[in-house]
Amino acid sequence: MLRCEEGQSGPTYESLQEVIDKKSFRPSVNLSTPTIANISFTLYAILGVFWSHDFLIWDSEACGGITKISLPVQDLWAPDIIVYEFVDEDVSQDFPYAYVNHTGHIRYDKMLRLVSACNLEIFSFPFDIQNCTFTFGSYMHTRRDVHVSPALSFKEMTENSKRYLQASGEWELVVILGNTTILKFGIDEWDIITFWVVIKRRPILYVVNLIIPSSFLMIIDILSFFLPPHSVDRSSFKMTLILGYTVFLLIMNDLLPSTANGTPLIGIYFSVCLALMTISLLETVLVTYVLHHNSMKYKEVPHWVQVLVMRFIARLICYNFPEDLVAKVEEKQETNPWVVQPSESTSRPQTSTSASGTMTLDVPELRQISQDLREMNTYLSILRKEDHLQNQWCHVGYILDIVLFRVYLFIITGYALVIICMWCIWMNQ
Repeated sequence: MLRCEEGQSGPTYESLQEVIDKKSFRPSVNLSTPTIANISFTLYAILGVFWSHDFLIWDSEACGGITKISLPVQDLWAPDIIVYEFVDEDVSQDFPYAYVNHTGHIRYDKMLRLVSACNLEIFSFPFDIQNCTFTFGSYMHTRRDVHVSPALSFKEMTENSKRYLQASGEWELVVILGNTTILKFGIDEWDIITFWVVIKRRPILYVVNLIIPSSFLMIIDILSFFLPPHSVDRSSFKMTLILGYTVFLLIMNDLLPSTANGTPLIGIYFSVCLALMTISLLETVLVTYVLHHNSMKYKEVPHWVQVLVMRFIARLICYNFPEDLVAKVEEKQETNPWVVQPSESTSRPQTSTSASGTMTLDVPELRQISQDLREMNTYLSILRKEDHLQNQWCHVGYILDIVLFRVYLFIITGYALVIICMWCIWMNQ
């Protein structure tokens, strides 16, 4: 026990020096009695270690009511508590002093900057919840010499850590759990305390910078289907949109976590969005090819296309065909008295009978006019047929455009609902 003198507050310096000279030895009167080291863990880089010192005990009444003094840690024996998951050099700031109670209990709060190995599960990024493990224990002293136990309950450690972490930061503390176990290696045993720190990421930064811009680009891609495909180069617009989306992914690549354990769901989301935009471009190319079918020299629409597209699919999507103007023109020309129809009377030389009873031929100008009218009628028939074929191919293109747009919209809607539901489930965990 430390000595005190009258007229002096606290233990004498000589008695303290005697204890300091024994700092190389474990402070126990009976070496068979283990030293109890209590550990308090606060996530805000504070590690509290409490242990008993049998030589630093004094009578507080005889020492002027002094119940607590501070001493340099380097002059005291301290348990060699380490973190087993430590993977980097300890660069934390040293705290040189510790408080010593008159009953021999020592409290040492150390600012600890911990860099540890933590197995991250990033599939649900940025709505992920991580569980990191920190194991504290003595490096050399077995449980015969040092007993390690928690100084506070795990609920109190959680509340203290939340009080420090509520101001700012990317992570939000959920709970701190722990357990005390015995590590066996050969015939020796060590007391260890394992803390499980459950943290949740604050996703607002990634939602604003990643998900919302990507959603806007996908909405623009959907709205591009309302551009008229026959008068606007929709494919150029979609190619520009794909290029912009690719540049967006390259810029935002640094915000995504990189790990070999797996691909986060948001990375799959971006890849599927890019694939959907590419499929949208291919659909536009197909519709443009059908609408500009004049390069095929006005081939007839195949019969199976007429049955499948212009009948079955058109009825399925409730496609309304406009009035066939070509048929109306043909019907009108059949009843038009001013149109000269070819007949036998104009296909051979006409004769007339004069008053004297002799046969005479008509004038050559009339025959030339009749021939010109027949050629004009043939040319107009060809134009009407080409216009009719072109209208048929246009109807096929419009029907395919509507069908593919609805399928594309259905796929995107289903995909978005699945992603949103999964993220909502993870956010509410």
